[in-house]
Amino acid sequence: MSIASNLEALRLETEAVGVRLVAVSKTKSNSDIMEAYEAGQRIFGENHVQELVEKAALLPKDIQWHMIGHLQTNKVKYIVPFINLIASVDSLKLLKEINKHALKAKRTIDCLLQVYIAEEETKFGFDHAELIELLRDEEFLALTNIRICGLMGIASNTDKEKVIKAEFYELKMLFDGIKASFYRKDEFFNTLSMGMSSDYKLAIAEGSTMVRIGSTIFGKRIIKHFKNND
Repeated sequence: MSIASNLEALRLETEAVGVRLVAVSKTKSNSDIMEAYEAGQRIFGENHVQELVEKAALLPKDIQWHMIGHLQTNKVKYIVPFINLIASVDSLKLLKEINKHALKAKRTIDCLLQVYIAEEETKFGFDHAELIELLRDEEFLALTNIRICGLMGIASNTDKEKVIKAEFYELKMLFDGIKASFYRKDEFFNTLSMGMSSDYKLAIAEGSTMVRIGSTIFGKRIIKHFKNND
């Protein structure tokens, strides 16, 4: 199936339940991205800053770029001028750096706080206690040029559906609790980003409002040299 037909099938699933679709375009060519763009896709997710910056310079300006990979503080300045959402914020240090460059650029940057929900030790993110501590931190509360729009999580890489469902359920409960306690009056806190090609159906069933889909749209990805540069 073509990229366009893959997208059409996914849209039927996601739009019907009000879930936003992020096309994960890391390692994909500009021509592949343009095929998705011409099929109506506007939100694309990238993992590596160098690749993201190069693509953003060459591709249509109405694309909404999401940074979905681990972001180093020294790379923040390169994406702040154009990024629509940083979906992988995992420390106060990173938030302060985003805020600093957003202030210079006279922008407010939308961010998701990444929560550690998986069984593996390789994933980034806050645990529940760290998240609550952050949201009460005076340094965090003083940041004027970031906007926390929700949470993001990556489930364990396992075939056990019961494990994945439990992790998504836990994140949804945390999201609802954070919303009620810290963002009750803020309509912008409305995004729960969970679910990828292998588990997005489970994620949607557990309350995801944004899914990040790569291989189901573009086919299996090829690892390119960008991986070594970030």
